[in-house]
Amino acid sequence: MQLPQKHSATGTTIFTVMSALAQQHNAINLSQGFPDFHIDERLSAALAKATTDGYNQYAPMTGLPLLRQAVAANFAQRYGLAIDPDTEITITPGATYAIYTAFTAILQPGDEVIVLEPAYDSYIPNIEMNGAKAVSVPLSAPSFTVDWQRVADAITARTRAIIINTPHNPTGAIWSREDWDQLAALVRDTDILILSDEVYEQLVFDGQRHYSVLEHEELRQRSFALFSFGKVYNNTGWKMGYCIAPPELTTAFRRIHQFLCFTVNTPAQYALAAHLANGTEPIHSVMERKRNHFLSLMADTPFTIHTPTQGSYFQVAGYERISNMPDHQFAEWLTKEYGVATIPVSAFYSTGKDDRLIRFCFAKKEETLNDAVERLRGLRG
Repeated sequence: MQLPQKHSATGTTIFTVMSALAQQHNAINLSQGFPDFHIDERLSAALAKATTDGYNQYAPMTGLPLLRQAVAANFAQRYGLAIDPDTEITITPGATYAIYTAFTAILQPGDEVIVLEPAYDSYIPNIEMNGAKAVSVPLSAPSFTVDWQRVADAITARTRAIIINTPHNPTGAIWSREDWDQLAALVRDTDILILSDEVYEQLVFDGQRHYSVLEHEELRQRSFALFSFGKVYNNTGWKMGYCIAPPELTTAFRRIHQFLCFTVNTPAQYALAAHLANGTEPIHSVMERKRNHFLSLMADTPFTIHTPTQGSYFQVAGYERISNMPDHQFAEWLTKEYGVATIPVSAFYSTGKDDRLIRFCFAKKEETLNDAVERLRGLRG
C-alpha cells in the first residue's frame, strides 16, 4: 500500500530523537522545551474543581465565553487593546494546532509562504501539507536579526503569507517596533497575510517588552496572532492555546477549526478562565531568574554565549572552543559522553545550515540545571 507523502520532512522530529537518546543514556534532558517543575497549585486546584463540579462535556466550538472574555480582559490590561471575545478569539488545543489551522484557512496549491529561519519545525510541513511552498529566508546569526532586503527579495506574486516568531524559538531574539514597521512597509498594498507566533510573549527579560502584531493597527487587520497558555503557565501538557484575528480571518479560521477538533478540553478552559480572573502576575520573573542562574553556571564551561537570550525557554550556545564536529554529531556526542541532551540549531533550518550552535532549555528546576552544568564542566576547551 502506497500512502501520500504530504510534506518534505522525513523521520521523527529532532525533539523526539534527542529526548529518546537522553532516556537511553540516562542524560539530563535540556533539549525539549518543557518545564520539569510543578505548575501553580491554584491552577491545579481550578482544574480539579472544574472536573468535580461537572464541567466535563463539550464546550462551544469557539471556546468557553468565560475564557474568551478573560483573554480579552487580560489583553486590555496588559496591552491596552480592545479585542472582541466573540468575533476575534478562538480557543485551540495548543498553538501548533492554531498555526496549522491558520495556514489551512488561507493557503491553496501554488501559494508561497516566507519563513524566517531558523524556525520552529512545524512551519514548513504545515505549509507543504496545504499544497503551498515554503520560501526560507535566513536570519543573521549570531544576533538572529532580520535582513529586510532579503525578505523583500523573497516576495513574489505568489506570496500569500509571512510567518513571524517573537520571542524567537530557538534563539530567544525579540522583535522591536521598528521590525514591525519594516514588515508593514513591505506588505502594504499587497494581499499578503501575517501569522505571528507569539507563544513566549510573556517571557521577555532584562526590562525589555514584547511588541505584539496586535499593537500594530495596520498589520493587525491582516494577521493571525497565535498564543499558548502552556508556555505562560508552564503546563505544556495541557496543550491549550488561542488565536486572535480580525473577524474576517477568524471566520475563515473557525471554518476549518470546527471540522478539525470542533472543541477543546472543557475543564481546562474553566480552570484557565478562573486563573486569569485571579489577576496577572509577573510571570517572566521566574523564568528570568532561571535564565540568569543558567548563564552564571555556564560561565564555568567552555561554551560561548554570543547573546544572552532576550525571551523564551531557550539559550543558544556555541561550542567552537570544544569541537569542530557538525552540530548534530556534537549534540549526540554530548548526550552519550557527558549526559546532557540539547538540540542542534541546524535542525531548525530546511537547508541544515550549521553555525556550530546548540540550544539549551533552561525552563527546569534549579537542581536540574546545577546537575547538568556540573556534567558540562568536565568539558575542556
